[in-house]
Amino acid sequence: MDLVIWTDGRFVTADEPALSGVDHGFTVGDGVFETCSVVDGQAFALTRHLHRLARSARGMGLAAPDEDVVRDAVQRVLDRAGATVGRLRITVTAGVGPLGSARGDGPVTLLVAAGPSAPSSLSRAVRLPWVRNERSAVAGLKTTSYAENVVGLAYATARGADEGLLANTVGALCEGTASNVLVERDGELLTPVLETGCLAGITRELLLEWAAHEGLPVREATPDELPFMVLDDVLAGRGALALAGSIRNVTPVVSLDGVDLAPGHLTYAAQDLFARRVRDGIDP
Repeated sequence: MDLVIWTDGRFVTADEPALSGVDHGFTVGDGVFETCSVVDGQAFALTRHLHRLARSARGMGLAAPDEDVVRDAVQRVLDRAGATVGRLRITVTAGVGPLGSARGDGPVTLLVAAGPSAPSSLSRAVRLPWVRNERSAVAGLKTTSYAENVVGLAYATARGADEGLLANTVGALCEGTASNVLVERDGELLTPVLETGCLAGITRELLLEWAAHEGLPVREATPDELPFMVLDDVLAGRGALALAGSIRNVTPVVSLDGVDLAPGHLTYAAQDLFARRVRDGIDP
Protein backbone atom coordinates (compact mmCIF):
# COMPACT_ATOMS: atom_id res chain seq x y z
CA MET A 1 0.00 0.00 0.00
CA ASP A 2 1.26 3.50 -0.85
CA LEU A 3 -0.53 5.27 1.99
CA VAL A 4 -2.15 4.03 5.20
CA ILE A 5 -4.10 6.43 7.43
CA TRP A 6 -5.53 5.75 10.90
CA THR A 7 -7.51 8.29 12.88
CA ASP A 8 -9.09 7.87 16.29
CA GLY A 9 -9.66 4.13 16.02
CA ARG A 10 -10.36 3.59 12.33
CA PHE A 11 -8.58 3.32 9.02
CA VAL A 12 -9.55 5.69 6.24
CA THR A 13 -8.44 6.02 2.64
CA ALA A 14 -6.77 9.14 1.28
CA ASP A 15 -10.04 10.38 -0.23
CA GLU A 16 -12.20 9.73 2.86
CA PRO A 17 -12.89 12.38 5.54
CA ALA A 18 -10.53 11.97 8.49
CA LEU A 19 -11.07 15.17 10.52
CA SER A 20 -13.99 17.40 11.39
CA GLY A 21 -14.30 20.53 9.29
CA VAL A 22 -13.88 22.50 12.52
CA ASP A 23 -10.96 20.55 13.92
CA HIS A 24 -8.60 23.18 15.33
CA GLY A 25 -5.67 21.53 13.60
CA PHE A 26 -7.39 22.21 10.29
CA THR A 27 -8.85 25.66 10.95
CA VAL A 28 -5.91 27.34 12.72
CA GLY A 29 -3.03 24.84 12.68
CA ASP A 30 -3.44 24.10 16.39
CA GLY A 31 -1.53 20.85 16.72
CA VAL A 32 1.81 19.07 16.90
CA PHE A 33 3.36 16.27 14.93
CA GLU A 34 6.32 13.93 14.51
CA THR A 35 7.80 12.33 11.41
CA CYS A 36 9.82 9.11 11.74
CA SER A 37 11.69 7.16 9.14
CA VAL A 38 10.54 3.55 8.75
CA VAL A 39 13.29 0.94 8.59
CA ASP A 40 12.33 -2.65 7.73
CA GLY A 41 8.74 -1.98 8.70
CA GLN A 42 9.53 -0.33 12.05
CA ALA A 43 9.54 3.30 13.14
CA PHE A 44 13.09 4.46 13.86
CA ALA A 45 13.76 6.14 17.24
CA LEU A 46 10.06 6.03 18.08
CA THR A 47 10.56 6.55 21.82
CA ARG A 48 12.53 9.75 21.28
CA HIS A 49 9.93 11.00 18.81
CA LEU A 50 7.09 10.28 21.22
CA HIS A 51 8.88 12.12 24.01
CA ARG A 52 9.33 15.14 21.76
CA LEU A 53 5.68 14.92 20.69
CA ALA A 54 4.69 15.14 24.36
CA ARG A 55 7.06 18.10 24.90
CA SER A 56 5.59 19.93 21.92
CA ALA A 57 2.05 19.23 23.13
CA ARG A 58 2.86 20.60 26.58
CA GLY A 59 4.48 23.65 25.00
CA MET A 60 1.27 24.28 23.06
CA GLY A 61 -0.89 23.78 26.16
CA LEU A 62 -2.38 20.58 24.73
CA ALA A 63 -2.99 17.33 26.53
CA ALA A 64 -0.34 14.85 25.45
CA PRO A 65 -1.91 11.69 24.00
CA ASP A 66 -1.55 8.43 25.90
CA GLU A 67 1.75 6.93 24.72
CA ASP A 68 0.37 3.39 24.72
CA VAL A 69 -2.50 4.48 22.48
CA VAL A 70 -0.08 6.11 20.05
CA ARG A 71 2.20 3.08 20.01
CA ASP A 72 -0.75 0.80 19.31
CA ALA A 73 -1.89 3.05 16.45
CA VAL A 74 1.63 3.14 15.02
CA GLN A 75 1.85 -0.64 15.09
CA ARG A 76 -1.55 -1.05 13.44
CA VAL A 77 -0.57 1.33 10.66
CA LEU A 78 2.81 -0.27 10.05
CA ASP A 79 1.34 -3.78 10.12
CA ARG A 80 -1.11 -2.81 7.40
CA ALA A 81 1.42 -0.80 5.40
CA GLY A 82 4.02 -3.54 5.12
CA ALA A 83 7.78 -3.16 4.79
CA THR A 84 7.85 -0.90 1.73
CA VAL A 85 6.88 2.42 3.37
CA GLY A 86 9.61 4.82 4.42
CA ARG A 87 7.88 7.51 6.42
CA LEU A 88 5.51 7.63 9.41
CA ARG A 89 3.71 10.73 10.63
CA ILE A 90 1.97 11.12 14.00
CA THR A 91 -0.30 14.17 14.30
CA VAL A 92 -2.12 15.42 17.39
CA THR A 93 -4.51 18.36 17.15
CA ALA A 94 -6.57 20.29 19.69
CA GLY A 95 -9.68 18.60 18.30
CA VAL A 96 -13.03 20.14 17.47
CA GLY A 97 -13.16 23.82 18.32
CA PRO A 98 -14.70 27.19 17.42
CA LEU A 99 -13.91 28.91 14.13
CA GLY A 100 -11.69 31.43 15.92
CA SER A 101 -8.48 30.96 17.88
CA ALA A 102 -10.17 29.87 21.11
CA ARG A 103 -10.07 26.13 21.75
CA GLY A 104 -12.97 23.84 22.47
CA ASP A 105 -13.10 21.56 25.49
CA GLY A 106 -13.23 18.21 23.71
CA PRO A 107 -10.53 15.56 23.38
CA VAL A 108 -7.50 15.90 21.14
CA THR A 109 -7.48 14.26 17.71
CA LEU A 110 -4.87 11.62 16.93
CA LEU A 111 -3.95 10.69 13.36
CA VAL A 112 -1.20 8.30 12.25
CA ALA A 113 -0.20 7.83 8.61
CA ALA A 114 2.52 5.94 6.76
CA GLY A 115 3.63 6.37 3.20
CA PRO A 116 6.50 6.19 0.74
CA SER A 117 9.74 8.07 1.04
CA ALA A 118 12.60 8.61 -1.40
CA PRO A 119 15.39 10.37 0.51
CA SER A 120 18.47 11.57 -1.33
CA SER A 121 22.02 11.07 -0.12
CA LEU A 122 22.84 14.67 -1.16
CA SER A 123 21.21 18.04 -0.53
CA ARG A 124 21.06 21.39 -2.32
CA ALA A 125 20.20 24.50 -0.34
CA VAL A 126 19.52 28.20 -0.72
CA ARG A 127 19.46 31.00 1.81
CA LEU A 128 15.95 32.25 2.52
CA PRO A 129 15.06 35.95 2.74
CA TRP A 130 12.98 35.40 5.89
CA VAL A 131 13.98 34.69 9.50
CA ARG A 132 12.99 32.31 12.26
CA ASN A 133 11.71 34.06 15.40
CA GLU A 134 13.65 32.55 18.27
CA ARG A 135 11.36 34.39 20.73
CA SER A 136 8.13 33.01 19.26
CA ALA A 137 5.64 31.32 21.57
CA VAL A 138 6.18 28.14 19.56
CA ALA A 139 9.95 28.35 19.00
CA GLY A 140 11.46 24.89 19.21
CA LEU A 141 8.07 23.14 19.04
CA LYS A 142 7.12 20.88 16.15
CA THR A 143 3.71 22.30 15.36
CA THR A 144 1.30 21.87 12.47
CA SER A 145 1.45 25.64 11.88
CA TYR A 146 3.85 25.00 9.03
CA ALA A 147 3.05 27.78 6.57
CA GLU A 148 6.45 29.48 6.97
CA ASN A 149 8.18 26.22 6.10
CA VAL A 150 5.92 25.56 3.13
CA VAL A 151 6.63 29.02 1.69
CA GLY A 152 10.34 28.65 2.38
CA LEU A 153 10.60 25.25 0.74
CA ALA A 154 8.63 26.47 -2.29
CA TYR A 155 11.13 29.35 -2.60
CA ALA A 156 14.01 26.87 -2.47
CA THR A 157 12.41 24.45 -4.92
CA ALA A 158 11.83 27.22 -7.44
CA ARG A 159 15.58 27.81 -7.36
CA GLY A 160 16.57 24.20 -7.91
CA ALA A 161 17.19 23.33 -4.26
CA ASP A 162 15.56 20.90 -1.84
CA GLU A 163 16.02 22.95 1.33
CA GLY A 164 16.00 26.57 2.46
CA LEU A 165 18.19 27.88 5.28
CA LEU A 166 17.04 30.43 7.85
CA ALA A 167 18.72 32.96 10.09
CA ASN A 168 17.00 34.04 13.29
CA THR A 169 16.07 37.60 14.23
CA VAL A 170 19.57 38.44 15.53
CA GLY A 171 21.43 37.09 12.51
CA ALA A 172 22.47 33.69 13.79
CA LEU A 173 22.35 30.59 11.60
CA CYS A 174 19.24 28.73 12.77
CA GLU A 175 17.92 25.79 10.70
CA GLY A 176 16.39 24.63 7.47
CA THR A 177 12.67 24.44 6.80
CA ALA A 178 12.74 20.74 7.73
CA SER A 179 16.28 20.06 8.89
CA ASN A 180 19.03 20.99 11.28
CA VAL A 181 22.19 22.53 9.84
CA LEU A 182 25.77 21.40 10.34
CA VAL A 183 28.80 23.54 9.40
CA GLU A 184 32.18 21.88 8.97
CA ARG A 185 35.16 24.13 9.60
CA ASP A 186 38.50 24.12 11.44
CA GLY A 187 38.37 20.36 11.95
CA GLU A 188 34.93 20.31 13.61
CA LEU A 189 31.32 19.80 12.62
CA LEU A 190 29.14 22.37 14.39
CA THR A 191 25.37 22.69 14.71
CA PRO A 192 23.53 25.80 15.97
CA VAL A 193 22.64 25.90 19.65
CA LEU A 194 18.95 25.42 20.49
CA GLU A 195 18.72 28.99 21.79
CA THR A 196 18.77 30.15 18.15
CA GLY A 197 15.19 28.87 17.90
CA CYS A 198 15.96 25.72 15.92
CA LEU A 199 14.12 22.48 16.51
CA ALA A 200 15.78 19.92 18.76
CA GLY A 201 16.02 17.40 15.94
CA ILE A 202 16.15 13.70 16.77
CA THR A 203 18.82 13.06 14.12
CA ARG A 204 20.80 16.02 15.49
CA GLU A 205 20.46 14.64 19.02
CA LEU A 206 21.57 11.14 18.07
CA LEU A 207 24.48 12.39 15.97
CA LEU A 208 25.79 14.49 18.87
CA GLU A 209 25.56 11.49 21.21
CA TRP A 210 27.04 8.94 18.83
CA ALA A 211 29.85 11.24 17.66
CA ALA A 212 30.86 11.98 21.26
CA HIS A 213 30.94 8.24 22.00
CA GLU A 214 33.15 7.52 18.98
CA GLY A 215 35.44 10.55 19.22
CA LEU A 216 34.17 12.31 16.10
CA PRO A 217 34.45 16.12 16.54
CA VAL A 218 30.78 17.03 16.25
CA ARG A 219 29.36 19.50 18.77
CA GLU A 220 26.79 22.17 19.48
CA ALA A 221 28.14 25.62 18.71
CA THR A 222 28.34 28.39 21.27
CA PRO A 223 25.62 31.07 20.94
CA ASP A 224 27.71 33.47 18.82
CA GLU A 225 29.84 30.94 16.94
CA LEU A 226 27.69 30.45 13.84
CA PRO A 227 26.36 33.73 12.44
CA PHE A 228 24.33 33.42 9.25
CA MET A 229 27.30 35.03 7.48
CA VAL A 230 29.27 31.82 8.07
CA LEU A 231 27.57 30.62 4.89
CA ASP A 232 29.70 33.16 2.99
CA ASP A 233 32.76 31.31 4.31
CA VAL A 234 31.27 28.05 3.05
CA LEU A 235 30.77 29.58 -0.40
CA ALA A 236 34.37 30.82 -0.35
CA GLY A 237 35.63 27.28 0.29
CA ARG A 238 36.50 27.87 3.95
CA GLY A 239 33.98 25.34 5.21
CA ALA A 240 31.44 22.73 4.25
CA LEU A 241 27.77 22.23 4.96
CA ALA A 242 25.48 19.33 5.87
CA LEU A 243 21.85 18.82 6.86
CA ALA A 244 20.30 16.45 9.38
CA GLY A 245 16.71 15.24 9.56
CA SER A 246 14.59 12.19 10.25
CA ILE A 247 14.10 11.29 6.57
CA ARG A 248 17.37 12.58 5.09
CA ASN A 249 19.48 11.40 8.08
CA VAL A 250 22.82 13.21 7.51
CA THR A 251 23.46 14.54 4.01
CA PRO A 252 26.22 16.73 2.59
CA VAL A 253 25.13 19.94 0.88
CA VAL A 254 26.62 19.98 -2.61
CA SER A 255 25.16 23.32 -3.72
CA LEU A 256 24.38 26.58 -1.91
CA ASP A 257 22.60 29.41 -3.73
CA GLY A 258 23.38 27.65 -7.01
CA VAL A 259 27.12 27.42 -6.32
CA ASP A 260 28.67 23.94 -6.19
CA LEU A 261 30.20 22.93 -2.87
CA ALA A 262 32.71 20.26 -1.95
CA PRO A 263 31.48 18.14 0.98
CA GLY A 264 33.85 17.86 3.92
CA HIS A 265 35.44 14.67 5.16
CA LEU A 266 33.84 15.04 8.59
CA THR A 267 30.45 15.30 6.92
CA TYR A 268 31.02 11.99 5.17
CA ALA A 269 32.27 10.46 8.42
CA ALA A 270 29.11 11.64 10.21
CA GLN A 271 26.93 10.29 7.41
CA ASP A 272 28.66 6.91 7.62
CA LEU A 273 28.45 6.88 11.42
CA PHE A 274 24.74 7.57 11.38
CA ALA A 275 24.01 4.93 8.75
CA ARG A 276 25.96 2.35 10.73
CA ARG A 277 24.33 3.14 14.05
CA VAL A 278 20.83 3.02 12.54
CA ARG A 279 21.54 -0.61 11.66
CA ASP A 280 22.56 -1.32 15.28
CA GLY A 281 19.10 -0.76 16.76
CA ILE A 282 15.67 0.53 15.76
CA ASP A 283 14.92 2.51 18.93
CA PRO A 284 18.14 4.04 20.25
